[in-house]
Amino acid sequence: MSNIDEIKSRIDIVDLVSESGVKLRRSGRNHTGFCPFHSNTKTPAFVVWQETGTWKCFGECNDGGDIFKFVMKKEGMDFKEALRYLADKAGVKLQEYTPQQEEQREAADHLRTLLEEIATFYHQQLKTPAGAHTLQYLREKRGLTDETIEAFLLGYSPKGWDNVLKHFTQRGYSEKDLMDAGMLSQNDQGRRYDRFRDRLMIPIRDARGRMAGFGARTMDPDGIPKYLNSPQTVLFDKGRMLYGLDRARKAIRTLDQAVIVEGYMDVIAPHQAGFENVISPMGTALTEDQLRMIKRYTPRNHIVLAMDPDAAGQKAILRGLEAARVSLDRNSEKAFDQGGARRFDAPDLLRFSSRLNAVIKVASLPDDLDPDEIVLRNPDEWTELVERAKPIVTHVMDSLSVDLDMDDPSAKSYLASEVLPLIEDLPDPVQRDEFRQQLARKMKIYEGALDAFPVARRVQTARGKRRPTTRRAPSQVAPPQPKVAGVAAVHPAKKLEAYCLSILVRQPDLLFRLDRVLQESGLSPLKAEDFGYTENQSLFKIIQDAIEQDALDAPDYVQENISDELSALVDGLLAGADEIGNVIERVLEEMLRAIIKLRRLGLNDSLNQLRFFQEGAQERGESVESDYQQLVMQHAHALRALDEAQRRMSQRRLE
Repeated sequence: MSNIDEIKSRIDIVDLVSESGVKLRRSGRNHTGFCPFHSNTKTPAFVVWQETGTWKCFGECNDGGDIFKFVMKKEGMDFKEALRYLADKAGVKLQEYTPQQEEQREAADHLRTLLEEIATFYHQQLKTPAGAHTLQYLREKRGLTDETIEAFLLGYSPKGWDNVLKHFTQRGYSEKDLMDAGMLSQNDQGRRYDRFRDRLMIPIRDARGRMAGFGARTMDPDGIPKYLNSPQTVLFDKGRMLYGLDRARKAIRTLDQAVIVEGYMDVIAPHQAGFENVISPMGTALTEDQLRMIKRYTPRNHIVLAMDPDAAGQKAILRGLEAARVSLDRNSEKAFDQGGARRFDAPDLLRFSSRLNAVIKVASLPDDLDPDEIVLRNPDEWTELVERAKPIVTHVMDSLSVDLDMDDPSAKSYLASEVLPLIEDLPDPVQRDEFRQQLARKMKIYEGALDAFPVARRVQTARGKRRPTTRRAPSQVAPPQPKVAGVAAVHPAKKLEAYCLSILVRQPDLLFRLDRVLQESGLSPLKAEDFGYTENQSLFKIIQDAIEQDALDAPDYVQENISDELSALVDGLLAGADEIGNVIERVLEEMLRAIIKLRRLGLNDSLNQLRFFQEGAQERGESVESDYQQLVMQHAHALRALDEAQRRMSQRRLE
């Protein structure tokens, strides 16, 4: 249970309101009184629902909420202050950052500042006579413009053993700072010296654009290694970072596609040409953590692997697929250790895309050309290569058959022996049939003949008799329902609010489409007042702010602006939520239903209470009866609008 939920469970809203000076009287299952937020001594239009822990004024202020909202309005507090006030009242101890955690955060910020200054230092060195050959290399050999060089803050580390060491210790940084930042090396005698010398320096930033380390290419033709990265530090973990992601996030979301290449220049050149959805794992293999990061930015998990065409590059594809399968297919645990590394057999590698709710394709690059060379030669060629990317099995099938004579029975047998195990191991029967048809056409045989191959018979025997495959109609496929952890079944509205927020926290941009459909259906856009719980209102306002600003991608803005007080709420929403995957339209439809239901619940509760007030005023002969009647009519009209909107949406689905 979160701190917020625990506080609510310990504080009775009736007691809280009564202690503030509001005189309440029981009215059926509810309590009524005069609203404390405006002058009114005639009509008790203030209602407290003890069961749900909420209140509402049907009079002048027309406001409502829970215990937090009441305290915020009554005492002039913000949410954070109200939380601490009520926590103290309820005897709930709020979690605080430990001194050690605060120290670690400050140390990390200190190192990021140092690395940012070093990146600027290297960039300035690029413009000196010592860096002229590196600047020439970038302009002439790599085809980069000065604007691109500036944007990526490319630089040069001069020759010599202590340029960085001297410069930054003179600026007040310690040798320990430089060691912790990965900028110094140390020999067996304890002597410390610059890690990077006579190298093109490429700043590496995390997904939020904060400095983390460097990639460095030697400018000495005989220098080794050719590429040298920062060592492992508290900021830099090669397996948990993707080069260019800070710049690519928005494009990946917009295009719903991430293109993965191998090198730094393979990222920079496409970005210069306008292909901003390109990123790199800074090595030859993708890791589990890197693929999880990619999934955050492409809702339908559209990934294109555009690795170098050499043997190392092809192996990199397979290693990347291995990591992808580990990351995305949690239902299979066939990993085993081989020399300390997690490995998978080939059939297991190539069937994961159908089991991951992901579209993974391979772009075949021309011989002897890297991605940056292709982009510089002809940007249209790069576009075509990405668009023509093939599913993994198809790529393997085509690669193996390119030099085979399909009129030769032995060649057919070889191709079948290599590809059939991959196909037959696919868990999706529709995909199996599709790839079997492709293989049969390539082999120039009818599909049924594939069953005669020993590998097919073995796989089918192990699986059982092949069943005819049928596709479910799209309308029969149920959308994923986010399961929200830690939500008590107190009131249906609470579940509905949590459901909507669990989706919007992950994809704030959906709010644009949601509001448009609501307005097309004659309803008002989603607003904070649609949520009855103060913490949910606060979170929704952050989501609104996220889509109205341009400095950060919306999900990143949400994450960066979540207060410590709301972090537990967000963690709970995300922890139990299923992936949206490739059924965004269905999820959007479900959200619309949820919002209509949420509004209907609120209107019905209010309408029932208003009718109660109306009857009471009528019995007492009060003049405000007409005011209540007007409010009743407004609520009834709003309910009819909801019914009409639902009818329109149902009709649109049928069409």
